Amino acid sequence: MIALRQVALQRGTQTLLDNADLTLHSGIKAGIIGANGAGKSSLFKLLLGELGPDQGDVEMSGGQRIAHMAQEVEALDRPIVEYVLDGDYALRQAEADLLAARKADDAHREAELHGLIETLDGYTAESRASQLLVGLGFVQADLKRPLSDFSGGWRMRVNLARTLFMPSDLLLLDEPTNHLDLDALLWLEQWLTRYPGTLLLISHDRDFLDAVCDHIVHMHHQTLELYRGNYSRFERTRAEKLALQQAEAAKQQARREEIERFIARFRAQATKAKQAQSRVKMLERMGDIAVAHTDSPFHFTLPAADKTSHPLLVLDQATLGYRSETGDVAQLEKVNITLLPGSRIGLLGPNGAGKSTLIKSLTGELALLEGKRVPGEHLAIGYFAQHQLESLDVTTTPFVHVQRLSPKASDQEIRNFLGGFGFKGDDAFGEVGTYSGGEKARLALALVAWQKPNLLLLDEPTNHLDLEMREALTEALASFEGTVILVSHDRHLLRATVDEFWRVADHRVEPFDGDLDDYRAWLKARLEEGRRDARSEKSERQSQQPSGDRKAARKAAAELREKLRPLKKERDQAEKTMEKTQQALEEVEAILADPTLYTDSARKAELTEALAQQAKIKSRLDTAEQQWLAAEEALETMEAELLASEDA
Repeated sequence: MIALRQVALQRGTQTLLDNADLTLHSGIKAGIIGANGAGKSSLFKLLLGELGPDQGDVEMSGGQRIAHMAQEVEALDRPIVEYVLDGDYALRQAEADLLAARKADDAHREAELHGLIETLDGYTAESRASQLLVGLGFVQADLKRPLSDFSGGWRMRVNLARTLFMPSDLLLLDEPTNHLDLDALLWLEQWLTRYPGTLLLISHDRDFLDAVCDHIVHMHHQTLELYRGNYSRFERTRAEKLALQQAEAAKQQARREEIERFIARFRAQATKAKQAQSRVKMLERMGDIAVAHTDSPFHFTLPAADKTSHPLLVLDQATLGYRSETGDVAQLEKVNITLLPGSRIGLLGPNGAGKSTLIKSLTGELALLEGKRVPGEHLAIGYFAQHQLESLDVTTTPFVHVQRLSPKASDQEIRNFLGGFGFKGDDAFGEVGTYSGGEKARLALALVAWQKPNLLLLDEPTNHLDLEMREALTEALASFEGTVILVSHDRHLLRATVDEFWRVADHRVEPFDGDLDDYRAWLKARLEEGRRDARSEKSERQSQQPSGDRKAARKAAAELREKLRPLKKERDQAEKTMEKTQQALEEVEAILADPTLYTDSARKAELTEALAQQAKIKSRLDTAEQQWLAAEEALETMEAELLASEDA
């Protein structure tokens, strides 16, 4: 259990928490949300003991193993699979002790250490580390490469794999989806839902929070407020609270009327039909969402160029890729694209398939290897990618950045514009070098918007943006009158913004007839196909073995498979018991979450009964978890033996 009681926390002159209370029970998965600068990362440091409270107490159950991502990635010369394995300090120590025992010729100590390594699941460690890395987008050939071979974003993935590999009872993750593509994000989502410990997760991805979390901790106004349920439920609950305040309700009504007027004016006009349809979708969602975001500091529009071309841009029989000293590297071939005004396209595809290459080729930043790029007469491109944050002039201010683009613009016009992106008052004159990643991303988006493009190319625009800014961007894109091409792992943004998907895979760009759920199914089928191909290759190798060897291998494999059946049954039964017990525990903890239960003397018997029930259920849950873990470990060991016998 984690408990913060009357905690105050101050960083410099800023008060982050003031008399804050929070109780988190073991086994929950809580999303930590709040505006940038609210103190989410400082809360983690408080739990890690890196910061002390200025007032109050932080209490945590003893003996908890805590895993969290290190800020600095060192050991750059280590192969990445070894770097991940280094995350299990107890295993590495046992391996070092075993090596020392061998050198000392201490057979008794060796036997003890072999037993310890088996207890630590050390003999499956490398395969488990490899699975984590592959799930996060690496290929088998990468696993032995040193960390120094990879860019910063890929090093972050290695660091995430190492964190997930650490044995832990409490897992702290701060923006784990930054630098992940949609494929890796979907994999991480599934991994975290199976994680058996307590999870605290800082994220600005609402779909990710919905899929993983069963509680939300909202940091605002120097307090910590716990909500039961996922992010969508939090939004509905908070909207209901705010709707009681007349001023907030009036803001929502005004926004609804604005959207309804837009729909009424433009629904019948062909040139505005897609924008009107996007507004209809937004209106359908507003009941749950708008009130919850009425206090957002971000409200802006994305104005489009006054003139446009038909078509805007054409790629004809294009080959896209890179030129290097060793020759051309083609990623996409026979690409034929005609971009029309008003199109709203989301790019889907496996990691490394060429989505960013396509975006750069459309901008003209990357020259075509073959074919033609034909821009329209009035083409005006607005391009946002993460590397543009690095090209900002860190020695100057947001105001000067805009002024350089339009020297004749008035000071008030620039200040009003920047205010919509959160740079209000003197913030417009802050030095960019002191800004966080989120603030730099907001500025880069503002510079794109200021230039009034009619083709907007966005490559992962939500990295570093908080939930309020993401919601503002979603609304702005929905009303943007130009053409949008979007690469994003934020499924909420994709669903609310684009009307069609293109799939970038297998060296081709083609329309994808389906939604994000269909894409998930396609990814799963593709993975299964890859496994079938691997099994087929294995079978072919085995067929070349002498018949006697094959017969003996098949017999051994059959015996192992027979032993797997009772273990699988035992594991599945324990899993069902865990699910039922967890549900019962959540019901009891919902009762215990009521503050009046502790202050109302008439409910003392109810409190005693609830606490007793909680203790009994937790005991049953611990037993079921131990049974499940024992069966799962035995299964993994036996499956590894089976795989080895089949490979032989």
